[in-house]
Amino acid sequence: MVSFWALADDEDELFDQLYDMGAQFTEDYLPEDIEERFDLPSYEDWKLFWRQITDALQSDSFEDLAWIRPEVEEALQYLRVIPATRPYADWLMQRLDYCDMAQYAVKAVPVEKTKPVVRPRTPQRRIISPPSPTKPVISQVVNQRRSTVVQSPQLWKKKLSSRPKPAQAEALVPRIKKVFSSEGVPPQWVWLAEVESSMNPNAKSPVGAKGLFQLMPATAKRFGLKLSPVDERTNPEKSARAAAQYLKILHKQFGAWPLVLAAYNAGEGRVGKLLKKNQTKSFDKIAPDLPVETRMYVPKVMAVVELREGVNPATLPAPSFKVHPIVAFERDCFSCARNDLS
Repeated sequence: MVSFWALADDEDELFDQLYDMGAQFTEDYLPEDIEERFDLPSYEDWKLFWRQITDALQSDSFEDLAWIRPEVEEALQYLRVIPATRPYADWLMQRLDYCDMAQYAVKAVPVEKTKPVVRPRTPQRRIISPPSPTKPVISQVVNQRRSTVVQSPQLWKKKLSSRPKPAQAEALVPRIKKVFSSEGVPPQWVWLAEVESSMNPNAKSPVGAKGLFQLMPATAKRFGLKLSPVDERTNPEKSARAAAQYLKILHKQFGAWPLVLAAYNAGEGRVGKLLKKNQTKSFDKIAPDLPVETRMYVPKVMAVVELREGVNPATLPAPSFKVHPIVAFERDCFSCARNDLS
């Protein structure tokens, strides 16, 4: 589950860990002359990149997310090469889809009556060049139109239609479907893990989320997972159970799967406040006020579930809340007694 910088326990420590596992060990995995041929990213480059991609995802700017796309692709080349950083690559790879869609939206709905802003990149640097602070002012109308574009189910299904299932899906999906079913949650929602982590139990985000369902430390603890001495978020079944329980709670609170997904991604507090502010129960009505990632996350998850399962996820039933056997017995006894009295 994606969260915000404010929720990270120690932001600098996370950056240090990323750098230690990646940049300092590149010589073990890359050709000896790599430094002569390429200008390798420094610690500050990586720190800037992780902050940049996370801020862009949590912002309301399609421009920034579109602008950073080349850097995301470049970073993936580094992260995939080094075994220790592949868990971050699997997280980042799914976010590249949002960069692609942001680029499409910016082109499809250009800024009204404004000349395009040219933001040149540093010619000597192959990675991590932050956007210029100079960018066009986006009107509410343009923002809403772009939101409509990136929320298109047809567009997402077209984009994802030829994408193969994640490598670990065949082994993992049956296992975690059993967990979802046991929790009363439609098992088709296990494909949420593809969007969150590329279905890698060890996937990590730069803000501390981990596992198949990208649970933050606080969320993991909320549902009984231990973070030490072994982080149970990397256990497929335990992570799936926590995610299923969370989805069940969110559905009871919001009553519709698109809102459940929005809350899973952006936070239940934020979604609840926006619904109250806009006096609505519709995801589409609050989407323009949500982070750009969330606007795309919801239709992407829906598209993945439909492509993998062949069902319209909007028609999936609400979770069932199973009654404890003792509670059910007491309820039945009370019912019988009441009938006898009548």
